[in-house]
Amino acid sequence: MATQEATGAFDVTLTPTGPADAAVSSMTFDKTFHGGLEATSVGQMLAVRNPANGSAGYVAMERVTGTLAGRHGSFALQQSGWMTRDGESLSVSIVPGSATGDLAGLSGTMEIAVRGGRHEYGLHYSLPD
Repeated sequence: MATQEATGAFDVTLTPTGPADAAVSSMTFDKTFHGGLEATSVGQMLAVRNPANGSAGYVAMERVTGTLAGRHGSFALQQSGWMTRDGESLSVSIVPGSATGDLAGLSGTMEIAVRGGRHEYGLHYSLPD
């Protein structure tokens, strides 16, 4: 299977589900993807922040439903990220075996960037014939 790429932007709405001053904060989120992936998603996130030094870390799971490369279905994304004043790291992967419908067998990774307040993605994926 050849690796392909879908790019575009997404809108995201975050909704806190616990107290703002919790040791581990939690929230739900909804996204709408535009571009090579036309989809919506729902997810949950856990995060820890240290406002004193600007560091933070989070994990999230989300279910994406929509159309990719003319094929309709859903798949799960698993995210893990951290940031400090000196750098950041983000890993977003399609959960193996999570794809349904015409997307069954989908595998890959996603890159996310925020530029000028706009959320952009690059989905690097493989689909069986």
